[in-house]
Amino acid sequence: MNRLKRAVSAGLLATLLSVNYTAAIAASIEPAAAPTSTAQTEVVEVSSTVKDKAPLVEKYFLDGRLKEGDVALSAHLKEHPSDDQARFGLGVLQFLRAVEGLGQSLTRYGVRTHNGSGFVLPFLRLPANTNENGKKIDYLKAREIVDTFQKQLMQAEATLSPISDAEVKLPLHFGMIKLDFNGTGSHSYSTQASANQSDDDNRSLWKVYAKLTNNSNIPIEKAEQFFIKFDRGDVHWLRGYCHLLSTVCDIYLAHDSKDLFDRTAHLFFNKVDSPYAFLSKAKRIRSIGSGDLEIFDLVAFVHLLRCDVVEPKRMASALNHMQAVIDQSRETWKWIMAEEDDDHEWLPNPRQTGVIPNARVTEQMVVAWAGIMNESEKILAGELLIPFWRGSDSDHRGINLRKVFLEPRQFDLVLWVQGSAAAPYLEEGKLTKGRTWRELRGEFGNHFPGFALWFN
Repeated sequence: MNRLKRAVSAGLLATLLSVNYTAAIAASIEPAAAPTSTAQTEVVEVSSTVKDKAPLVEKYFLDGRLKEGDVALSAHLKEHPSDDQARFGLGVLQFLRAVEGLGQSLTRYGVRTHNGSGFVLPFLRLPANTNENGKKIDYLKAREIVDTFQKQLMQAEATLSPISDAEVKLPLHFGMIKLDFNGTGSHSYSTQASANQSDDDNRSLWKVYAKLTNNSNIPIEKAEQFFIKFDRGDVHWLRGYCHLLSTVCDIYLAHDSKDLFDRTAHLFFNKVDSPYAFLSKAKRIRSIGSGDLEIFDLVAFVHLLRCDVVEPKRMASALNHMQAVIDQSRETWKWIMAEEDDDHEWLPNPRQTGVIPNARVTEQMVVAWAGIMNESEKILAGELLIPFWRGSDSDHRGINLRKVFLEPRQFDLVLWVQGSAAAPYLEEGKLTKGRTWRELRGEFGNHFPGFALWFN
């Protein structure tokens, strides 16, 4: 029973940890790392004679002119509001602009990656350079970056939401999309890539994906042929991701983490405008590995994860976004399961072959995923409680996660782990069961985290 409580409660703590901006973006910015077998992953090739007419958005992707494409497609939709393919393309473009903008912000403010220390947060794995000449960043600017990112995500979601064409298709040469993460105007794509080229010279969207999924063995020739035909189910998939990322942004922005930022932001940025800027250049007491990462800075980071709620409405908004993720997931699989074709699928049903090799979807997986969504929805609604890890085996009290968001209080990581911070949210009721989660996750084997990110 104690093992069960610890397992289920880990999910709650993962959610609560996202109050800090570093953990927030870390948990959600990574694209889905679809599971593969032990065989080497290869890109599915497509003949250059593919007859699908290129959508309007693709030329802006291939040239890396996302801003110009945003303007052009928005104007096109004013004249042709029923063109759902153009609307789909604009939504994808706006989503990628949000990610590109985040990468540019990280570069502009000299993000640190700590590659030599083993301490690398997932969002720092975005291909943004460690800019030694970056601008100073302060707490308000950090919040502004997150706020801007969320607004751009919701703009993309608002663009996608009116799509009604059941047959909408968006064929894209995914590997050839150009993104400018450094804000230099150089879109970081090259067909002459080689081992001795810098990362700056080769940052196609596929290279970003390969880096984030630790798959560095993809030759550029293969990437150029990576072709995906997104369809109606993928519209809802992307809308779900917009809500998922917005959830984390809202949780961060709901809290005041200024003291945490001022004392530990030098872990993540080269130049920090705070009363403790000297910490970034001070002598180390005990470094980690061969890098300059101070172990007591990490201790301070954990110690300072106690943040007051300053915008409680954002916590309620985060709850709504989480429900929207579930709603969009159901729509995604409703459309995907109804498909009868088999045409370069990003997220295939059990009768289809996806573009990601060695990643098969079974009927049992789809059923299990629906069960996970149902169980999650009951937890968000307060109908099921999360088992309390400090209670006795005979204690039927649990944490009402809904109240955590609707009646937010100061977040204190240590007190949550210790258990006392959960006291205001404990109540008698039906608990979600570890056995249920084990059975649902069991259909995915050891690859559940990857499938969960992929399935959304």
